Amino acid sequence: MQFCDLNKQYKRIESEVTSRTKAVLQHQKFIMGPEVQELEKRLADFVGVKHVIPCASGTDALTIPLMAYNLEKTDAVFVPSFTFFASAESISLAGGTPVFIDSDASSFNISVVSLRKAIESTIEENALTPRGIMAVDLFGQPADYTEIHDIANQYGLFIIEDAAQSFGAVYRDKRAGSLGNVGATSFFPSKPLGCYGDGGAIFTDDDQLAEIMRSISIHGKGKDKYDNIRIGLNSRLDTLQAAILLAKLDVFEDEIKLRNKVAEHYSQILSSLFELPVVCPDRTSVWAQYTIKTSGQAARNKIVEQLKQQGIPTAVYYPTPIHLSTAYKNLEYKRGYLPVCEKLSEQVLSLPMHPYLNEENIQRIASTIKSINLLDIIAKQGSVL
Repeated sequence: MQFCDLNKQYKRIESEVTSRTKAVLQHQKFIMGPEVQELEKRLADFVGVKHVIPCASGTDALTIPLMAYNLEKTDAVFVPSFTFFASAESISLAGGTPVFIDSDASSFNISVVSLRKAIESTIEENALTPRGIMAVDLFGQPADYTEIHDIANQYGLFIIEDAAQSFGAVYRDKRAGSLGNVGATSFFPSKPLGCYGDGGAIFTDDDQLAEIMRSISIHGKGKDKYDNIRIGLNSRLDTLQAAILLAKLDVFEDEIKLRNKVAEHYSQILSSLFELPVVCPDRTSVWAQYTIKTSGQAARNKIVEQLKQQGIPTAVYYPTPIHLSTAYKNLEYKRGYLPVCEKLSEQVLSLPMHPYLNEENIQRIASTIKSINLLDIIAKQGSVL
């Protein structure tokens, strides 16, 4: 059993992938070829934005807009700690300082209560200047952008939506990627929409910002490639990856429906065992991961081991909140500072999730879990199983 079975997807789209990649091999425009421009248009139509800048990775898709905002070391960008390292790393790469925020225990997304508190504390301490918010859409579901925009407007902050895990989801009739001043996504192979290597894209309606970000993505290019008007990156999505993404886009909306069916099935058979992921009523999820909450590390370790013995893979996203990582020890965050995300890091466990996970495999996963003797260590919201 695969945690994310890309081979089944490939078999479905093999002829289209072959046709599109063959066309690239024939025209030989491997960098910024016509498939890249076609992808830009299709992504813009899908998300509902004016500008799409494809780039080399999801990390670059976050770093480039932050570079466009000309961050300085004393500029604070507020980011959840319970997420992949790149969400914070991009802030540092662009020259700013991340200020870490706690999570909502149910949705796993950024806590707006913690966000407001951190902004006010930063203003009071007067060591950093609040500049922006990196709002991460974790596990497939957008964050609460109505509240985030209210806070951003109050304090004059920009919003970057990290939609690496939510691309294709909807928040109040708007697609993920269109919910901040800038949206960013990743096309890493295991993402809901992934290529066969690294890749990413940036989304915005801001004409001036789009021009700057496109320049940054090509070595700070001006009127031509030898007119470098700013410091930039070499961050272009190559044409072969664009061709693969075009083939995958043809089936993407159907795959979102299939992911939701898998999630519904999981929830039906696991509801008596765990606290399950919650999708808020004003949004949808693309289920980048299906993540349950165990009672703690002992229970999680036992489940992982038993599933492994049956050939069933699992993953922990994320075992260490970023504020406790070695890379950010200089910021002197202490354990207990962000209690919700610290607890989540000990509880969460992601089960196999992809559009082609069949009922038989879901039942097998559930049966294996049910066979584990966890009477003393698995609980659902404090009640013993």
